[in-house]
Amino acid sequence: MIRPATSAHAAQICDTYNHYVLRTTITFEEQPVSTEDMKRRMDEVQRALPWLVWEEEGKIRGFCYADKWKVRFAYRYSVESMLYLQPEFVSKGFGSRLHTALLASLRERGMHSTVAGIAVPNQASVALHEKFAFQKIAHFKEIAWKFGRWIDVGYWQLCL
Repeated sequence: MIRPATSAHAAQICDTYNHYVLRTTITFEEQPVSTEDMKRRMDEVQRALPWLVWEEEGKIRGFCYADKWKVRFAYRYSVESMLYLQPEFVSKGFGSRLHTALLASLRERGMHSTVAGIAVPNQASVALHEKFAFQKIAHFKEIAWKFGRWIDVGYWQLCL
């Protein structure tokens, strides 16, 4: 079931997210996020934008959310979208279900554009976003440093 996240989901969301923090370049955070910090982040996002979870048998299998693209007022109809799944559920169609729900929620809220930043290479994430008609709009070379190496980041955009 896909539904809005609550603070009760924060610990399980941290479990999923911190896997990516500690083991991948999908996020550029380098230290695990605490449950309290995740609750704060969720609260800030949910004041205006969606944060959704995919829950199955009482367990959070994945989550997605959108946050402001930039803080300047002129960007108020543009967001950045993020999606994370427990590793065993990647590339099995669950990301598509979450993404569908997120995009629908953004459209309902009158958002005009969503951007996704992807550490590249990441074929699974690129394929997911292009499946939803996101188009690559930028590529930054060696813009981030994690795990002792430089990482490129591409940006994909969808006008809703």
